[in-house]
Amino acid sequence: MIPIRDINPSRSFPVVNVSIIVICSLIWLHEWRLSDKVILTLEGPVSAFEVFIRRYGLVPVEILERPYTLLTHMFLHGGWFHIIGNMWFLWVFGDNVEDKLGRFRYIMFYLTCGLGAAFAQTFVSLLFGGGTVPMVGASGAVSGVLGAYMRMFPHARVLALVPIFFFITFVEIPALIFIGLWFLIQIVNGIVSLPMVGLGGVAWYAHIGGFLVGYMLIGRFLPRQRYYY
Repeated sequence: MIPIRDINPSRSFPVVNVSIIVICSLIWLHEWRLSDKVILTLEGPVSAFEVFIRRYGLVPVEILERPYTLLTHMFLHGGWFHIIGNMWFLWVFGDNVEDKLGRFRYIMFYLTCGLGAAFAQTFVSLLFGGGTVPMVGASGAVSGVLGAYMRMFPHARVLALVPIFFFITFVEIPALIFIGLWFLIQIVNGIVSLPMVGLGGVAWYAHIGGFLVGYMLIGRFLPRQRYYY
C-alpha cells in the first residue's frame, strides 16, 4: 500500500517538516554526485560515496568513537527509492504531528525517535553480527512520526494506492489500519531477516524501534492544556 494523502487537514504550514525534507533531499543530491567520484587510498580506489557513508553513517561498533553519527545518519540515504519513500511518508503524515506539537517540540520529537531507532538497530546488529554495517536513513525517525500519528489520529482517513490481484485502486483506509498493517510488515520482515543482519539491507529494527518510541512518547511531547479564568 502506498499512501497518497491523508484526509486530515492541518491548521498551520509545516515549516519544520518541509525543512527536514529539503535538507535530506539536498544531502542526498550531494551523495548522488559523489557516486561518480573515486578516492585513491592505500587500499586502492574507493567510491567517494562509500567514504561519505562510512564517515557520517552510523556504524554500531564505532558508535563510541564517532557519537555524532547518531545524528548525522538520520539525514543520509542509500538510494533514490530510499529517499523518496522516506520523504513521501514524512510529507503525508508529518504535517499533522507538527501541527499538534508545535515546531520546537516536533523537531525534538523527531530527533528522539531517530535516536531510539538507532539504538534499537545498533543493539540487534551487535547481537547478531551486523556491527560493521553502516546504517543511514530517516526511516527510524519517520517511523516514530507514524507511531505518533496512529496514536493521535487513529480514525483519520488515508487515501492509499492498493493492489488488488491484477488491479490497482484507490482506497480510503483508517490510519489505525493503514499504519497498523505497515507496522506488522516491519515486524514480520524483521523476524525473517534476523539471520541476515550482518549482510546489511533494510534496517527493520530501526523502523520498529522508532515506531515504538514515537507511539509511547508522543504524550510526553504534547503541549499542556492551559485554562484561563
